[in-house]
Amino acid sequence: MSSTVTAQSLAHRDLVTPEGVNLGARLADVSSRFGALVIDLLIIITTLVIGTVIVVQVGAGLEFTFIVWQLFFFVLRNFYFMLFEMGPRAATPGKRALKIRVASRESARLTTSAVFARNAMREIELFLPVIVLMSGGTLTGETDSVDGWMWLAATVWLLIFALFPLFNKDRLRLGDLIAGTWVVRAPKPVLLPDLSDTDDAKSGRYAFTPAHLSAYGIHELHVLEDVLRVRDPQVMREVAERIAQKIGWTVTAGETSEGFLRAYYAGLRGQLEAGLLMGRRRADKFDAAL
Repeated sequence: MSSTVTAQSLAHRDLVTPEGVNLGARLADVSSRFGALVIDLLIIITTLVIGTVIVVQVGAGLEFTFIVWQLFFFVLRNFYFMLFEMGPRAATPGKRALKIRVASRESARLTTSAVFARNAMREIELFLPVIVLMSGGTLTGETDSVDGWMWLAATVWLLIFALFPLFNKDRLRLGDLIAGTWVVRAPKPVLLPDLSDTDDAKSGRYAFTPAHLSAYGIHELHVLEDVLRVRDPQVMREVAERIAQKIGWTVTAGETSEGFLRAYYAGLRGQLEAGLLMGRRRADKFDAAL
């Protein structure tokens, strides 16, 4: 029992919301990260095979097919991870399947530059040594035999980077270390009723103006949803106080932190959805486009 508690505490890290509230997070274990990578690589390989078959069926020449294959492979391995991790879930299909996601270690927001940095390093950590190993010495145009020293160097190179997460307490890849990110557990929440369909949201007690609701964007809406689903009283109280202070809301008798947050969630969601219908999208509170 004590060893389990110790392991869990060692895996726990602070995960701060844009409002400076610590929701807490648990680091993803190495096996989950490896499993997610395997799933993503299978998706990439399957897509690559399908794309190759389509090009061959078109009847293009061998040289053209090889060029298209190389270009397609380059685009897949460099942009597959980036595009998915830049999304609101910050996770590739493999990570979603294993219920893990990418998070920032040093700030409340996972930035585009951080996602780019961690995935650009994957080319050096994984794909480049694998290409060397699979090329059999053909990278230099020599097809007669495998250069033993090159093969050995690529093997050692791959093993060093593959085992790197095992030798640091935050289980970081080199890409995570450079980008200031880590991978945390993101368990899929149990399906709950629509958070905007509550008595607090419909009571009329909380009459938020468009100015009140314009203080936040889509990113904060997702964070607020997580807070409401976790339902930690202290966290809800802290978040409610910060939002009330930011929008200039005066708390009156009978108002509760949870009721305030549920009503604000409903109002913010409604305003953002209406804005999307009109072609306006506010990513977060730092985005002034509304």
